[in-house]
Amino acid sequence: MVKILKTSTIAATLLLGGQVLAAGSALDLHKANNDPDNKQSLQRGARNYMNYCSGCHSAQYVRFNSIARDLEIPEDQVIANLMFNAEKTFETITVNMPADDAARWFGRTPPDLSLMARAKGTDYVFSFLKGFYIDPDSPTGVDNLYLGGTSMPHALWELQGFQAAVFVEGEPNQEGLRPMVFERFEPVSSGSMSPEQFDEFVRDTVNFLEYISEPIRATRRVLGVWVLIFLGFFFIVASMLKKQIWKDVPK
Repeated sequence: MVKILKTSTIAATLLLGGQVLAAGSALDLHKANNDPDNKQSLQRGARNYMNYCSGCHSAQYVRFNSIARDLEIPEDQVIANLMFNAEKTFETITVNMPADDAARWFGRTPPDLSLMARAKGTDYVFSFLKGFYIDPDSPTGVDNLYLGGTSMPHALWELQGFQAAVFVEGEPNQEGLRPMVFERFEPVSSGSMSPEQFDEFVRDTVNFLEYISEPIRATRRVLGVWVLIFLGFFFIVASMLKKQIWKDVPK
């Protein structure tokens, strides 16, 4: 297990959900290319989540002891490095921020992220976390390309740095108006990670979010294989039994 980073001082109000920015409704999502079977990536993702997300976002459908078992992390390391706001390993990931205060500060209560990867898709979550850009008109100073008007601040700015979005006039629509269409991002300030390192950081985080959306996935797949083996074996036995029973019956 990679040693956990120092807890971020930035409260992450992650992933409020919604549609793609209207001006960029045809935007292609970045491919997350995450691998839920990669235990090391999941371990890093658990670290990232607890450092940058758990301050504001709960994950009420996964328990710490399940994380320890599934991700092959010794429970003492889970207790020491991941359990910031829990006392027992059978507890779920909760937040200490009162919901009423969160709604007043951010416009709405930050959602539980247990099922976010399943609800929105891993490509969307991956793109969303990479899609923040400077917007002086936003109360948080940033907006998101994939969720215009998001109330979430750029919680990962120390890692990614800040970027500006460049919009250009698109093709005329039916009314003859030229909508503004996203063209590219331009870096404004660098973060502590290179673009490649940041992509890997986000990918690990998305990987963990996909895991917590279905912790039983690995077990389900193993059981599925055994069920198929049983059905195949039963089919062979049933076929042989049928031939034995019907062999003396005239055709």
